[in-house]
Amino acid sequence: MTDTLKIAGREFRSRLFLGSAGYPNQQVMLDAVAASGTEMVTVSIRRMNLAGESESIAELLTGRAQLLPNTAGCQTAKDAVLTAELAREALATDWIKLEVIGDRELLYPDVEQLVQATATLAAKGFIVLPYCNDDPVTCRKLADAGAAAVMPLGAPIGSGLGVCNPHLIELICTRSTVPVVLDAGIGTASEAALAMELGCAAVLLNTAVSKARHPVQMAAAMRDAVSAGRLARLAGRIPRRTHAEPSSPQFGLVGT
Repeated sequence: MTDTLKIAGREFRSRLFLGSAGYPNQQVMLDAVAASGTEMVTVSIRRMNLAGESESIAELLTGRAQLLPNTAGCQTAKDAVLTAELAREALATDWIKLEVIGDRELLYPDVEQLVQATATLAAKGFIVLPYCNDDPVTCRKLADAGAAAVMPLGAPIGSGLGVCNPHLIELICTRSTVPVVLDAGIGTASEAALAMELGCAAVLLNTAVSKARHPVQMAAAMRDAVSAGRLARLAGRIPRRTHAEPSSPQFGLVGT
């Protein structure tokens, strides 16, 4: 079965995007990337070594996956736009995962600044994938502003709480005119599968793999979970019922 993900005209066979931060060492990160089957890896442009003194994450990942630089740490639209422009200059890519944080403790997005930055970057030719809250109205505004995909959180970043509000995520997926990528909160494979079953086009995660007891094994588990969740979504689950329904006929039984 051919079932590729398309974002801004680019096709991906894998529907799992992976982060590159927080691993025990670079080799574990590279092994996890390979085990996950991902074709897209996020990197924080503010944490990258761009001076050239040593091998950078970008150099390590070249040929393994497409880089998706992000604007982690930015708190205003102005800072996010400048960071995105630096990423484009340094990495020669128009793709950007846009983050504009409104609360350093909760790591929740500043919606007003996020929409503003999305519109500005889209006008500059960027392929913008904004990290946002699980709000259908916000997702609609971001799509209208030019986002190539929207990336609502399942739960707070790094929390491992899973998909806290599956109803809203499913509603966003149903209404969205652009692909929906669940971003943040996933803790284990079953939660990644659930996100896909709800209708998400892809899942982006980092901490669930990088901080797992065995990151490479967890990366492989996430690969299989995303694939299984996508297949289940396409297959269509049975309706939920409040009572039992036998799978075998009740007529013609012995003794009846």
